[in-house]
Amino acid sequence: MEITRLFDLLPHYEQSFKPKDDVLAGKENNEWKKYSIQEFREIVDNLSYAFLQLGVKKNDNIATVTNNRPEWNFIDMSVMQIGAVHVPIYPTISMEDYQHILNHAEIKYLFLSGMTMYKKLEPIIGKMEHLKGVYIFNDEDGMPKWTELLELGKQNQNKELLEEIKASIVTDDPATLIYTSGTTGVQKGVLLSHRGIIVNVMGVSPTPDFGDGTRALSILPLSHVYERVLNYLYLYLGIAIYYAESIAKFQATCVEIQPYMMCCVPRVLEKLYDGIMAKGRKLKGIKKGLFFWAVRIAEKYELNGANGAWYQFKWSIANKLVLSKWKEAIGGNFRIVVSGGSALNPRLGRIFHAAQIPIYEGYGLTETSPVIAVSQPPPKGLKIGTVGPPLPGVEVRIAEDGEILSRGPNIMIGYYRQPELNKTVIDEEGWFHTGDIGKIDEDGHVVITGRKKENFKTSGGKWIAPQPIENKLTESSFIETAVVLGENQKMAGALIIPNFEHLKSWCKIKGIDYTTDKEMVNNKIIIERIRKEVEKVNFILGGTEKIGPILLIADTWSVDSGELSATLKVKRNVVFKKYADEIEKMFN
Repeated sequence: MEITRLFDLLPHYEQSFKPKDDVLAGKENNEWKKYSIQEFREIVDNLSYAFLQLGVKKNDNIATVTNNRPEWNFIDMSVMQIGAVHVPIYPTISMEDYQHILNHAEIKYLFLSGMTMYKKLEPIIGKMEHLKGVYIFNDEDGMPKWTELLELGKQNQNKELLEEIKASIVTDDPATLIYTSGTTGVQKGVLLSHRGIIVNVMGVSPTPDFGDGTRALSILPLSHVYERVLNYLYLYLGIAIYYAESIAKFQATCVEIQPYMMCCVPRVLEKLYDGIMAKGRKLKGIKKGLFFWAVRIAEKYELNGANGAWYQFKWSIANKLVLSKWKEAIGGNFRIVVSGGSALNPRLGRIFHAAQIPIYEGYGLTETSPVIAVSQPPPKGLKIGTVGPPLPGVEVRIAEDGEILSRGPNIMIGYYRQPELNKTVIDEEGWFHTGDIGKIDEDGHVVITGRKKENFKTSGGKWIAPQPIENKLTESSFIETAVVLGENQKMAGALIIPNFEHLKSWCKIKGIDYTTDKEMVNNKIIIERIRKEVEKVNFILGGTEKIGPILLIADTWSVDSGELSATLKVKRNVVFKKYADEIEKMFN
């Protein structure tokens, strides 16, 4: 059947794939709670009946604030098939952002993970005159549960009315309202249509060479539009969806369910790599030497045997003895790992490809539903260091100043209740201005080289793009995070958070007494060792790009503490404000 509205995925699934009990699966009390497509559809219809009974109208906004779980899908589909709009909200944003979103969208009904989230939002909820009801998903006392709506729907079924409403919904109608601020600014509501998201789903659907009978792991928040589109892709292809309990249990979950695919941000891959390297550093003698020899081989990996027969011979030995065990450690079945949200360090991409864990990179924004470009199957569609070719039906061109522009049916309906903002990002010819700097290479792949707003000019009048330099710095085993800065300064500088696990191992080998992280970042020996890593990067940089002063930081950056966005990208403005005094001393 033709998919023109997102809720069409449900009858499509039922008609296209053999019955299975794990269309959706989530952990409850350490056991997988699974749902068949028949159960899925029945729950969704009953929730739709309940919403209609409650008086929910077309274009009313219904919000969810929860971890990933099957129930998220039930609300999502039931809301969309009565013409209302789902507003998924990250469970990790600030109270100020919650207050803005819930009031700006005039949320009618709110669904929360449980009482902990309710207690957090209670001061805001109590002042929301437009809010008509709050429900929780967890089986806890204190608030109405979502299952009460199921009972309401069962008692008030009106199939004829529901079918009439579904038939009235067209592909260009709003499907969802997603609030985003990127790494700066006040949260803006992005209104996306069914068509825009479906263009994404259909555009990426030929990429997996697997489907019915396989499993995918969902680890990014479903409030992240990238994870959400892949969620719809899995439904379209008949891939069972298992929702991870947490990133902390990522590896154990992979071993348990042996997924074929997942979507993540680079930081997840970085943490996985760090864990592998930590185990390697604990090895002794020949095993340790062999491990790090294999890593050096992996760092030089190129796709399609481009390095020649002698390299392939060495790689085959490294893979058999060391690298293949990495894939086994995360279930053994991964055929696609999609990395998005920010640029992946090419070195990391090579290492995972060498371990036969294929990394597909994608690029886009919430405003583009979200995919603009994404890796496609090899040999021509997959290229390390790029985010792949543009999605079918999506146009991409590079402006004179290097900004990436995109046009197509995937572009948002517009900013919610802020139409004046539309003109700031969409020009008269319909081109969406992404704010990212990049190029299209000789093979038609999009390459991201920086963020327009992040580029800065030194006092000598030279422009510097920090992101490529940061990627080079974090290739070092000694450096976990780097932020390059230097607006109006004589030269660029860098804030650096060391990889403390690697640093501890290095200190032990060198006989250096490791005390605390805060003390070690002020240790002259450590500073000099990190400086050597910086100089390695400086050697390959242009004269005006070279890093001068550095500042080592012992803090841990997180979403909760404010330095990272919900997609784990560094909020540069927050970091610059937090370390303003230290930055001034660093340059002076």
